[in-house]
Order: sequence, then C-alpha cells, then structure tokens
Amino acid sequence: MILVVDDDKAVRSSLKLLLKQSGYAVETLAGPGETLDWIRRQTPSAILMDMNFSSDTSGREGLELLQKVRVFQPGVPVILITGWGSIDLAVEGIKKGANDFITKPWDNKRLLESIRTHQMMSNREDVSMDRRELDELYALAGIIGEDPLFLQLLNDVGKVAPTEATVLIHGESGTGKELIAEALHNNSLRRDKPFVKVNLGGLASTLFESEMFGHKKGAFTDARSDRKGRFEIAEGGTIFLDEMGELEPASQVKLLRVLQERQYEVLGESKTCEADVRVICATNRNLEQMVSEGSFREDLYYRINLINLTVPSLRERPGDIPMLARHFVRQVCHENHLPGATMTQEAENLLKKYPFPGNIRELKNLAERTVLLASGSELTGDDFQAQIEKQAPVNASNKRMGLQTIEGAEKQLIQETINFYRGNLSQVARSLGLSRGALYRRLDKYNIRYES
Repeated sequence: MILVVDDDKAVRSSLKLLLKQSGYAVETLAGPGETLDWIRRQTPSAILMDMNFSSDTSGREGLELLQKVRVFQPGVPVILITGWGSIDLAVEGIKKGANDFITKPWDNKRLLESIRTHQMMSNREDVSMDRRELDELYALAGIIGEDPLFLQLLNDVGKVAPTEATVLIHGESGTGKELIAEALHNNSLRRDKPFVKVNLGGLASTLFESEMFGHKKGAFTDARSDRKGRFEIAEGGTIFLDEMGELEPASQVKLLRVLQERQYEVLGESKTCEADVRVICATNRNLEQMVSEGSFREDLYYRINLINLTVPSLRERPGDIPMLARHFVRQVCHENHLPGATMTQEAENLLKKYPFPGNIRELKNLAERTVLLASGSELTGDDFQAQIEKQAPVNASNKRMGLQTIEGAEKQLIQETINFYRGNLSQVARSLGLSRGALYRRLDKYNIRYES
C-alpha cells in the first residue's frame, strides 16, 4: 500500500491512477490531520508527500508532518513531491528524514524508479556473509579482500546494485572506489549496457558541456565535427563520475539538471535528449564540509548522496594487505615475463604495519618497484623497506602536516614530491594518488613551477 498525501485533488487522482496501473494499492489523503490518524493505524510501504497544504507556501506544515510521520513510521520510505521553486525546502526535508524528492511536473518513470528503489532498500535485511558466500551471490571478480569491514561494504554493494539509486562512494585516494563502482554496475540490471568513466578532476569547466553532453559541428569555434557526450555513450547503462569534489560550481548546476530532470541538450542542438543512465559518483573529499563552506551545492549533494558507501583505507583492513601484495607481485611478474616471486613472512609483517597513505595504489606501486629491483625471487622485508625509504619525502611531509593549513601542507607535499621525482609528473601523480588532470589543477592553484 502506497500513501499519497497532497491537498490538490488533481494530483492525488493522477498519482493514484499511475500507481494502480503499476500494480500498487493506493490510499490518498489531503492533509496533515487525517494523515497522522491514518499512519497511527496502518503502515504503508512508501509515502508520497507534498510539502504545502495551505496558502502558506513556507513548507512549515510539510516539515512538521514529516517529523511526526518519522515518529510513527521510522522505517517507511518518504518521497517528497515539490516544485522547482521549493528545492531548498525539499533539501531541508531530506535533512529531516525524507528519502528522496521528485519535482513537479514529475516524470512517471523517475517516480516509479524511486518508489521501487526505496521499497527494495527498506525490505532488504542485513545478513553477515563470508567471502565465499558473497562470491556465489554477486559478480565480484578482481576485488580482493576478506576483512570484516570490507565484506560489509561488498554486502552493501550487492544490496544496492539492483536498484536505480544514485550512489556516492567515499574513500581516500587509492582505495579502489572505481572497482566498487564497476561492481555496482556488474551486479545491476544494466550490466549488459555501457559503463562509462569520467574523471571530473581532469575536466576543465569550459569543456564540461561538450564532454558530458556532446556537441554538433560548428557549435563553437573548435567544433569541427559532431561529438557524442558521455551521457549519450552511457545510454541504458551506468556513468561513473569520479572526483566529484573537483567539479566547478558552474558545472555543478548543469549536472544537477541532468540528475533532476533526466534530460540534457547537445551543444548546438535545440532538441532535448532523455538520459536513461544510472549515476555513480565518487570523491575523496568531505562534500558535506564543502557544502557548509559554500563550494559545493547543497541540492546537488543531497541528489547524489541518496546511497552512501565508504571504502575503507588499508589502515582499516591490515589483514588484507598481504593478500593484496601477493596478488600484485604475481601480476608484476606475469606482465614483465619474470619467474614467480614469493614474499617472506617478515615482508608480510612489515607491510601490515606500514600506514600506506596512498592505499592500494601505493601498495601496487611498492610491489612493482620491489619485484623489479630486488636481487632475488624471494622478497624480504629489507627489499620492501628499501623501496619504502625512497618515498621518504612524501611520508615525512605527511608527518609535518599537523602544524600547517590543509592547503599549505598539500602545496608543500606536491612540491617535495616533484623535487623527489625530478619533475616527472606521471610519477608524481601516481605517488600522490591523483590523476594527471587533478595534479595539473593543483599546480595552477598553488602556482607551483616545475622542470621536467
């Protein structure tokens, strides 16, 4: 049973017809009083709720009703229905416990997707499974780890994947956020459609529309031919937007429209295109803090933060480090046509104690250097320690950051790493866990000069 609460009779009738045609039982109510009486006696599977029930359009009544609904029905999904002019009100509703918001006039497909997603999420039970059981249920090839914290993440991936929910993946640089995004796609109903990756950190704001939505020949000075945008390429599938925290404010507005309306326009073409794409985002930055500082749009944050997954750092899953290291050692040997190499127990113990600020990316880099530079096929603690010490400038900088501003520490770290690698920016970016585009942006930001 789905409960629809709206003071507009036409809206109630329209939603009732749509939901009944989709196989749902529906109850419609006009205002807060009768709604509270009803939910005291019955539990719906979802609630669609307007925010204004009188000539007062402040949304105060809607927010009060939402809070009371949450007292009586804390686990029932609540989807707000609001006009574009009250997006800020909808965001306030999300803060107070709503699960999603849909704008008027709503898109039927988008509304039904939201209902199905939140019903599925509310009905799924948390079940602890070991890695073997997870592998039997889900496609997790290429993802290594058995730590309980990591297994919980994989379990969450399996639960979220079949839905259409937008997912935000948090995690430090190098933790494997892209692999988690791929696992979400590979276990979704869109698995046979494209999975398109976009690194927003390396995308200039002036190119955002052309890159994401495409352009027609002659749309601007350098548009010498038609170009498909990433959303068109990903049609029917999944688009993975990495480094969300690097997105410029002007581009944030353009992305929000696509997420909200599921529509976009190709540059140089007046026709509006539908975007049948699932969106997965990732960041290593604190977007909530960026919202409070005014550098990231609050409405966009709540739109992409429908489902939040956090990838643990290697420091939080030290038991997985030897397993990952052995995997990378085998991989390096195979790629370089070398005889197989093994690791001593001493080496494994050393790696488990090392903090790995660059996480899996740093571990892979360390394993590669150690295999290629070690004198024998048995890799010892001394072999790994020798390569760790070559990273001393980076690690020493990390220890000194506490007395500096974040920006000052980041600038110093980048400068020291450039000096250490003698201007080789590919090595600098890999060591710092950044894409080359993100590194270039920081070089411009801090006015860092370098010689290659």
